[in-house]
Amino acid sequence: MRTQDNRFGQEVGFPVSGWTAPERPSRTPMQGRYGRLEPLSAERHGDDLWQAFGADDGRMWTYLAIDPPADRAALQALLEQLEVSEDPLFFAIVDGDGDRALGWASLMRIDPANGVIETGFIAYAPALQRTRLATEAMYLLMVRVFDALGYRRYEWKCDALNAPSRAAAKRLGFTFEGIFRQALVYKARNRDTAWFSILDSEWPAQKAAFEAWLDPANFDPSGRQRGSLSSLTAGGT
Repeated sequence: MRTQDNRFGQEVGFPVSGWTAPERPSRTPMQGRYGRLEPLSAERHGDDLWQAFGADDGRMWTYLAIDPPADRAALQALLEQLEVSEDPLFFAIVDGDGDRALGWASLMRIDPANGVIETGFIAYAPALQRTRLATEAMYLLMVRVFDALGYRRYEWKCDALNAPSRAAAKRLGFTFEGIFRQALVYKARNRDTAWFSILDSEWPAQKAAFEAWLDPANFDPSGRQRGSLSSLTAGGT
């Protein structure tokens, strides 16, 4: 978006009057209808995650910057690193029914001065994938970022070859912005990075879409959705 020319006849961006940098996100938990996000803890979540990740065939690690832990001790060492990280800031995703940690997600590349923050380093065990909690976890992070903290821009980035991640971004209401070629080297291979975003001006409509989808009334007695999130978020962009 642009505004009128300046005194030199040059186009400039629209004014952001009264802008104050928001606070950095805290480690406080986020409670949802189907589960919660809480600060990742090697002690509290290690056993749950080891069991949950054990059901994966290795596919969930393909596009993460790390390899799957070889054993329980390796996972413990990894979690001990992640739990003290400030950026990325990690949260365990805990199932409300079984009270088990089934994955993690993070807020990262935290830029309060410009009001920009990214979600990433997401690891969903098979038991979490394609569940209401999987979607609710993303919703809870957006509520924290936009409603509680007041950030202007929320980003999603992934390997351009990661088709499931790109599809997830679209389903969650992110707008595709393009590909940064040869952006990274990880696991001794190239990564072209696909960029997506949601802006604060877009969030109210997307929030309503999430809440409509997460409503128990959106699911029939067998648990199947009556309306897709994709159709709801598409109407908000």
